[in-house]
Amino acid sequence: MPPFVAADAPAPELSVVVGLISGKVGDLERCLAALAAQEGAPPFEVLVPWDVPCRGALALQARHPQVRFLPLEGVDTSAARAGGSREHHDTLRTLGLRAARGRVVILTEDHAHAAPNWCAGLLQALADRPRAGCAGGAVECGGQGLLAFAVYLCDFGRYMNPLAEGPAWYVSDSNVAYRRSVLDEVAEAWRGDYHETLVHGAIAAKGHELFLTPKVVVWQTRSGLTLGEALRERHVWGRSFAGSRVAGAGLARRLVLAALTPLLPFVLTWRLLKGVLVKRRAVPRTLAALPLLFLLSTVWSLGELTGYLTGRPR
Repeated sequence: MPPFVAADAPAPELSVVVGLISGKVGDLERCLAALAAQEGAPPFEVLVPWDVPCRGALALQARHPQVRFLPLEGVDTSAARAGGSREHHDTLRTLGLRAARGRVVILTEDHAHAAPNWCAGLLQALADRPRAGCAGGAVECGGQGLLAFAVYLCDFGRYMNPLAEGPAWYVSDSNVAYRRSVLDEVAEAWRGDYHETLVHGAIAAKGHELFLTPKVVVWQTRSGLTLGEALRERHVWGRSFAGSRVAGAGLARRLVLAALTPLLPFVLTWRLLKGVLVKRRAVPRTLAALPLLFLLSTVWSLGELTGYLTGRPR
């Protein structure tokens, strides 16, 4: 039997919230199979918030009766799922954070499948770092093909091993564990929609540490991704990042940031290349992907420009 705790059981030590990013049943099934194979962790609850366009995920309920499938009610996410925006991701994560009962809450997503020591490793990382409000780990590429690799580098290149273990500025929302008490401290940052940068900024502002370890790994596997989908995603996510970054900022600051966006494709592409050169990993593959990386970074930059000019993430 998998180490999952049913909804009617006493509150467990650990909750795992799975975000439906792709919404594909096969992705979610692979993710849940990896969670069912966890070793060395206490029994934990698994929560899968779902929206109507992804109701196909409910087909897995019969095979995983102890997984809590949480419906997102009163919100139409059809346009977002069609590529218009990314707020369904953020709203689903918030739904999961609200419902999670564990003393520690882990976030991941359906694209990701975890190593067998993942849950135990994140719990140990928090236990070893009393000052840490959250702990995260490495993200590796599990996808095939140059496009999947380019998208992986854009999203998770900074989390590719080897990583230095210790305090960090960034932790990925596909591989992160929070202390429940710290989440409650910064509830204002995620009560509406969860945005990784805002939540982690609030945690740091409260004096808590963000901790990163190379010892706990998830693999990101983007299956069936087309170039059009990847470009649309870059624009949407770039706009979301920029709009969240300048929330409440004055027009002058937004215009300054907007004026700098033409430089971003070069800065972002160089940053990605520099990252793999420093790590001495996947260098030939990255060089082959450079045209794609520059294209993806250009479209991301256009998204940032939109976010800065409008001041809104959506």
